[in-house]
Amino acid sequence: MYRNIRFVTRSQNIDSDIIPTSTIEECVEYCKDKLVLGVDTETEGLDFTCKKMIMFQIGDLERQFVIDTRFVSIKPLKEILESKQIIKIFHNAKFDYKFIKMWAGIETRGVYDTFLVEKILNCGKDNYGFSLSKLCERYLNVELDKTVQTQFLGLTGQPFSVKQIAYGAKDVEYLLQLREKQIPQLGILELEQVADLENRAVIVFSEIEYEGLMIDRDAWEELAKDNMQIAKQAELDLDDFVLNDQRLEHYKLPIQSDMFIPAEELRKTHINWNSPSQTLELFRNLESSLEDVNGKKLSKFRRKHDLIDAYVTYKEKSKLANAYGTGFFKFVSCDGKVHTNFQQILDTGRVSSSSPNMQQIPSDNKYRNCFIAPQGWKFVSSDYSSQELNVIAYGSQDPVFLSALENNQDLHSVCADLVFGEEWTNAADDDCAYMESKKKCNCKKHKQLRTHVKTINFGLAYGMGPHKLADTLNISIDEAKELIEQYFQAFPSIKSFLESLGDFGKTKGYIRTFRPFKRRRWFSNWYPKMYNNKSAMMELGSIERASKNTPIQGSSADMTKLALIKVFEEIKTNWVDDVKIVMTVHDQIDTICKEEVAEQWKVKMTELMESAAKLIIKNGLLKADTNISNTWEK
Repeated sequence: MYRNIRFVTRSQNIDSDIIPTSTIEECVEYCKDKLVLGVDTETEGLDFTCKKMIMFQIGDLERQFVIDTRFVSIKPLKEILESKQIIKIFHNAKFDYKFIKMWAGIETRGVYDTFLVEKILNCGKDNYGFSLSKLCERYLNVELDKTVQTQFLGLTGQPFSVKQIAYGAKDVEYLLQLREKQIPQLGILELEQVADLENRAVIVFSEIEYEGLMIDRDAWEELAKDNMQIAKQAELDLDDFVLNDQRLEHYKLPIQSDMFIPAEELRKTHINWNSPSQTLELFRNLESSLEDVNGKKLSKFRRKHDLIDAYVTYKEKSKLANAYGTGFFKFVSCDGKVHTNFQQILDTGRVSSSSPNMQQIPSDNKYRNCFIAPQGWKFVSSDYSSQELNVIAYGSQDPVFLSALENNQDLHSVCADLVFGEEWTNAADDDCAYMESKKKCNCKKHKQLRTHVKTINFGLAYGMGPHKLADTLNISIDEAKELIEQYFQAFPSIKSFLESLGDFGKTKGYIRTFRPFKRRRWFSNWYPKMYNNKSAMMELGSIERASKNTPIQGSSADMTKLALIKVFEEIKTNWVDDVKIVMTVHDQIDTICKEEVAEQWKVKMTELMESAAKLIIKNGLLKADTNISNTWEK
């Protein structure tokens, strides 16, 4: 029954008539000449910094080796696992990679990840399911018994059961079969280059998660304390607004004293500002039409009512205090570092992270500065200058955008000049830097007009419509529509570019990123000729917005992932003892390096970033800014 399985152990007796035993040397001899191998691990838990890898499985369809890593080292497999010529198939490779490196010192190369490839093939499809069990059901008509997997958690020295050994071996077989099913689909959909990109990038994301970031706990605690005080003061400010508004008399409390609480901290109202229902009831005294206290719904009333403006500020401060207080230390692992977990492929191709979400760490450097480099090391960080605007310029071939970027002019000001015309000219101060050399100026009126156009420029990358623009700029819908109309009159090629993307998505049911990767995003609710169905107009509008947005964000993501690969491979080839890659946020890549090579590495990193950009933005206008710092910075 188990004739294809070989169990490798040194401490456990097992009936060889049921599962034959083998040695690690025999495993190496069998695997070393194979072109493709399935690989899987079983672990004590999820945290690679303190939980151990207890089983390692490797093999092909004819032979699967199950190695009891509690007693047998897999280090003899190092050459095989680190070979770029031998393909190793994983499912969710990041998880296995970190355990293999932590407990065997092996940095796996030549990875094919069935999880990532399935995400590539079916990106955008809702409720599709990308777990190994879902893939086995879809492709192999096999239902996995995942109860066996949970039996490994907390297992220490107990012998493995025959069922557990067979379970581990079967996963290897399934991985090989799944890859054979996926590869033809990649060819049909022309997604081979995206799969290669993601399978190379997964090694880099694994390394970033493995390396982690050091945190200055004292600095973080001080920041958390300040944030709590700021949030508390914002709450007291809200109370003061209620006390000074005659329309809100019934929310006031009788003045009373308490010898144990400072007078300035005594609450003088009974409203619980963290209760949406209580807050909504109060705000309806000011705006009877309000339906909820969602931040988006309240934004249009901020300038009209100081109390609502103060409430939005309070919620922002409270969120910071709660999300980035001392509770953040729960994310510090056993090695004293913070290790995030990346979700490598969102619908647009962009990346997110969780536990903790490092993508949403406030860009204010007082937060980022709490993440530090080891003594004798520096942060060297590089990001693209106006990445998405360069993508729009290249895609649309708009002459104004291209000229401004080529001549190093302030693009938002140049756009505002064209959109507002005479109004912009008349708003210039005597010493306006823009009027002299088309650089960003400090003119008060220019700043307002520039902000309006800047919002549209960046909004294009996120499918912004008039309603969103109106909320963002706190203007009426009609004013927003007029502003967008003025914008597209000034930039007809951008309008044509975006409309062509929207039309493609509405008629095809999917959208793609720029060459050479041509990543595909499906629209799961699309069906042929849905534009003839009036009831589908709202969904069609959503598809149109996503079709305009995805090629811009997705092409930017493809570029950043290629840059990650280039930076990482350069480090491993020429800077292995001097540089480590430790984080990426949107279009920024962060490394740490020894102080004595920081300047040289800065030059090399900039070169690598810009060479990655050129594969997509072939005009070479997209540049990278690279900086050296003592702590993590934006």
